[in-house]
Amino acid sequence: MPPDTLWHDSSAEPAPGTSLQTDMRVDLAVIGGGFTGCSAALEAAGQGASVALFEAGEIGDGGSGRNVGLVNAGLWLPPDAIAQAIGAEEAGRLVDLLAGAPDRVFDLIDRHGIDCAALRAGTLHCAHAPGALNGLRDRLAQGNRLGAPLRLLDSDETARRTGATGLAGALFDPRAGTIQPLAYARGLARAAAAAGAKIHVQSPVRRIIRHGEDWRLEVGGHTVTARAVLLATNAYHRDLSGPVRPRFVTVGYSQFATDPLPGDLRERILPGGEGCWDTARVMSSFRVDGAGRLILGGIGDLSLPGGRIHRAWARRKLAALFPEAAHLPFAHAWSGRIAMTGDHVPKIVAFGQDALAVFGYSGRGIGPGTAFGTLAARALLARDPAHLPLTPVPSHDEPFARGRAAAFELGAGAVHATTMLRRGRG
Repeated sequence: MPPDTLWHDSSAEPAPGTSLQTDMRVDLAVIGGGFTGCSAALEAAGQGASVALFEAGEIGDGGSGRNVGLVNAGLWLPPDAIAQAIGAEEAGRLVDLLAGAPDRVFDLIDRHGIDCAALRAGTLHCAHAPGALNGLRDRLAQGNRLGAPLRLLDSDETARRTGATGLAGALFDPRAGTIQPLAYARGLARAAAAAGAKIHVQSPVRRIIRHGEDWRLEVGGHTVTARAVLLATNAYHRDLSGPVRPRFVTVGYSQFATDPLPGDLRERILPGGEGCWDTARVMSSFRVDGAGRLILGGIGDLSLPGGRIHRAWARRKLAALFPEAAHLPFAHAWSGRIAMTGDHVPKIVAFGQDALAVFGYSGRGIGPGTAFGTLAARALLARDPAHLPLTPVPSHDEPFARGRAAAFELGAGAVHATTMLRRGRG
């Protein structure tokens, strides 16, 4: 059964791929059918390499098909924080690369005719309270210093652009945009297949071992021999015996979508189509899709015991932001998992010769995932790590990952419950 998400219900791109039926040999084996893996397969096939992608479920079944759909320029961290985390020189290269990530995404969409409701109307980082404007001013100064065309909006312009109440301002980034994320992942896989890549779904990889000069993968009773391997499972890594296991903190994120807004509301709520997220410590997001559905998101996993609290919070959040839409039911509700690293910077682990694992986008999967997947494929095919966006490391650990994941969920539940009580008393 496919996940019950709006994206699975509305994707104009069909689910591509077939299960693996035979042994095979390829130049590059890609494990994981999300933004990173599909971008890597497309790049490798475009270079004329033999490449096979293996996905345990269907393309985009993981975080890529549960994404908010914001194509942002950069990471969640501002540039100065990235420099503090990884050093100024490497941060400068990474910031420059990801500043152009939306260009890369929308170019692939245009070039391959991906039907994913792409709209490059920018994004709004919204100040949830007046005190949050100082943080946005700091991000504005850092971005402008590096040439980013960011602009700070006052509360009146923010209200006009969003139709929302209670926002103190917003940082507008015209480089960014929105897409239907599952359709984008499927479109990348379709384009990779058209270029010669083999896309295998319902084909979980059970084991990776080094065998002489090659890698061997055990996939559904078949053996795949590959010169190079890219592990791109991110937050949806499954049981897989081998020399590496991605280490990250799992954070749940839930979304709630209405049916298409009535005409009068559609004219007032995000009429320009910007995608939005806020500055709150327990972040939330809101956007509309190509059909005019309003989609609200927030930290928390609906499948866990706190799911009831998150659902109740979503009703109250909708009423607080858009009082005129408070009566609208949610037609879809779903959760996804984010792979969070301690410093909020993605990781590239070189776990053997011609073998890389890429993970940890910390909630910024579309632009960085597309860029990292593309460049990882180039590096593996050329056997040249200089192509990589970050210096690879031999290993990465996240101490107390389970405890920190539980703390994120408990914290989100506590904030959502407190918000409910505060507004109920008001």
